Amino acid sequence: MRKIANARKRGIRMGQKSHDPVHKTRTSNFSLVIDHWLLNLTLFLMTTLRVLLLLSLALPLSAASWKAGTAKADITPKKSIWMAGYGGRTKPSDGTLHPLWAKTLVLEDETGKRAIIIATDTIGLSASIYNSLKLKLAKEYKLTPDQVMFNASHTHTGPVMREGLYDIYPLTPERIARIEEYSKRFESEIVKITGQALKNLEPVTLKHGIGITRFGVNRRENKPYSDVPKLIAANSLKGPIDHDVPVLAVYKGLNLKAVVFGYACHSTTLSFHQFSGDYSGFTQIALEKSHPGALALFSAGCGADINPLPRREVYQAERYGHMLAAAVEEVLLQKLNTLEPKLATHIKTIPLEYGALPTDESLAASAKNQTSYRGRWAKRMINLKTTGNLPKTYPYPIQCWRVGDLLWLSMGGEVVVDYSIQFKKEFGPRTWVTSYANDVMAYIPTFRVLQEGGYEGQSSMAVYGLPADRWKPNVEELVSRGIKQLVLETK
Repeated sequence: MRKIANARKRGIRMGQKSHDPVHKTRTSNFSLVIDHWLLNLTLFLMTTLRVLLLLSLALPLSAASWKAGTAKADITPKKSIWMAGYGGRTKPSDGTLHPLWAKTLVLEDETGKRAIIIATDTIGLSASIYNSLKLKLAKEYKLTPDQVMFNASHTHTGPVMREGLYDIYPLTPERIARIEEYSKRFESEIVKITGQALKNLEPVTLKHGIGITRFGVNRRENKPYSDVPKLIAANSLKGPIDHDVPVLAVYKGLNLKAVVFGYACHSTTLSFHQFSGDYSGFTQIALEKSHPGALALFSAGCGADINPLPRREVYQAERYGHMLAAAVEEVLLQKLNTLEPKLATHIKTIPLEYGALPTDESLAASAKNQTSYRGRWAKRMINLKTTGNLPKTYPYPIQCWRVGDLLWLSMGGEVVVDYSIQFKKEFGPRTWVTSYANDVMAYIPTFRVLQEGGYEGQSSMAVYGLPADRWKPNVEELVSRGIKQLVLETK
């Protein structure tokens, strides 16, 4: 009781410990442990939040570290000129349904490597124009051939280009002079818009997807064409076909900056004397109207033996164009594959071997009729044989790009659909196969088509002015082997 009373006198309540040194040390140590634990927890949480923030920022930055630039030029002839594609025409152009365009899309990856797509509403570039443009782009912008992919829509309502299929047209010196004048302007516009696109590079995101549309018909397997509507109604169309619509979408933020799209089908809906981009021209118009400020570029697929059927009317070209535009729009609404900003480009030529010419007697007989393309061709062949300038091979260009994990193959000439089906099966679904690229010099048949003959397998060689009735039987072997090697070398 005395101790309690003394404690009360000192102001110490019951249950309260006196301020002895041992108690003070224990309390201090416990507080330090708690403080240290709280500090570590705080640092851990701050570090974790910082890492998560960096990761969330890094993903879109990585995807947006592509750069892209675009430009375009109206390449519609300003004067009446002979039109390309059909040898049966009897007069030059007499108007314009809608303008013809050349469009450029420049891509730059995270390392500064560049690739340039140049899409044109033309029948295809001749070797003369392709080789000239390669030199000009190298001189002006230090671009190498592997970096540049020329895509022709293969419209049959565009102008004849310099040294392109001259034998099939009744060309006078005056008409040739106008063609050469136009071709010079065409090359100048290509060089100009390439420079403009290179100056307009800005950060973008690249995405890839694949859609479908079904208006292309195998033209070798579904004859006569007048029966095609019945065959469509009965679901009885025959022959290989490729209905894929590959799409490369270029976004600046949430806005579409450019879109490249493809389809394997001839641009032969129309055959009149007014300039137009055919169905793919209508597709470009529709997409650019739907996405103001965006640039739409067509990359024709392996449609050498595929036609838009039925055809010949403007409303049909417009319908097919809108069908293709709708397919592209559907792809843009899907979850697309975002492409990493990595580019690899490679190009090479492989010597395709010519088969035999007709006999001297056959050539001489054909050469007597200079009103027909076969006669004009035969006369040239006789002159080549006489002077000893008959070539035995053609330097066929094949090109490969890797755009992120997209494998993009570009093939010269008019390539039959078998190749597209074959290469997508071999290299995977993320394989894009473009035809009518760079130099368009002839049809490129598979062995099957070559053996079957017909226009794509044989008679078209004279249309293109080549010194043979057909390629040698090893044409598919050479092309396929060359593509496989090219893919391996493109890293």
